[in-house]
Amino acid sequence: MKYVIVIPDGAADEPQASLGGKTPLEAARIPNMDSIARRGILGWADNVPASLTAASDVATLSLFGYDPMRYYTGRAPLEARAMGINLGPEDFAVRCNLVHAPGDVMADFTAGHIGNDEGAALIATLQEKLGGKRVVQGDSGQTEVTLEFHPGVSYRNLMIVRGGARAGKPAALDATTKTQAPHDVPDQPTGPHLPKGTGGAWLMQLMQESKELFAGHPANQDRISQGKKAATQCWLWGQGRVPSLDSFEVMHGLKGVIISAVDLVRGVGQLIGWKRVDVAGATGYLDTDYAAKGRQAIECLKFHDLVCVHVEAPDEASHEGRADAKVRAIEEIDEHIVGPLVKALETVGDYRILVEPDHRTLIRTKAHTHGPVPFALAGTGIPAPTRAPAGYHEAAVPADFPVQTGHQLLGTRMIRS
Repeated sequence: MKYVIVIPDGAADEPQASLGGKTPLEAARIPNMDSIARRGILGWADNVPASLTAASDVATLSLFGYDPMRYYTGRAPLEARAMGINLGPEDFAVRCNLVHAPGDVMADFTAGHIGNDEGAALIATLQEKLGGKRVVQGDSGQTEVTLEFHPGVSYRNLMIVRGGARAGKPAALDATTKTQAPHDVPDQPTGPHLPKGTGGAWLMQLMQESKELFAGHPANQDRISQGKKAATQCWLWGQGRVPSLDSFEVMHGLKGVIISAVDLVRGVGQLIGWKRVDVAGATGYLDTDYAAKGRQAIECLKFHDLVCVHVEAPDEASHEGRADAKVRAIEEIDEHIVGPLVKALETVGDYRILVEPDHRTLIRTKAHTHGPVPFALAGTGIPAPTRAPAGYHEAAVPADFPVQTGHQLLGTRMIRS
């Protein structure tokens, strides 16, 4: 049996006036996803428990069959794994976004989708000026830590906090530390969303120091001269220690592959033992090479039991409030990834394919939100419905379909049913 998971990140949404009262999934021309829904199961899955933040880190764990209430420790350590950064048991990883927040308003959490080289130059400055040993003030006294700043992709970077929990010394960060994802506060004043709890004060101080370092930075001057947005500061959030995840192969007897341009999703896949396969032209944005991802997924099917393809583009379109771009991204996924994969699967024998967003990302708010997402599952041994749905979208899910707990879907319906 071959298994495929396709994740159109953030594709689930609300009806849009600009789309004639339809959701992006409903408005999109997606004959291949529609076919999967019509000949298999179309239902609801809730990947984000109400007590956790609606975000891809939590939702991806659920999608891969891992209960986030048991396994989730934070977003940044998942990305650290994908970046090849080793964390000790007391170390913390923290997301270090480059953002455009003039006048302390979160105008663009991507700093205009800053380029990799420009972002790396800014992160290098943070490492030079703020990295190394530092004494930080916690709620119960001072402690010494070592800070490392690591460049990632575009605006997505990491800060590593090593030490700070030695005998007799207070922790630099802990479970009471609260931070906010910048993509969840678009166009809002930053003040109410700054770090709080243990370590909140020194995290805010680092963010303030980054403003001073970035003002007049050559990388920003070049962007401004080209009419682009400057990265006005770093934004620290998503902190956590490295989680311990059970092996997917031990749990299910299957060897997996993860194809994604996003370090977070790559990291989760690697932590559960899947092979990471990078694709040239995969950008994690609307301009990604959808067809290249589809071709690579088909190639991986020859050597692996399970192939997962994650596409960030629909989520990015929502964060920009662009319904038309979201529809186009969903259509590209259907044409260049889902369609070719289904055709390839039909030549290999028994198979199952699951199409499911990780979470809902609303165009109206430009942010993630809680709530179930529609999934479509078809293939060998999956019975066709007595009454085929209209297609793959929110309004087509049968009214009497019970919402599936996200992390149970893969094990109970896709692999073991």
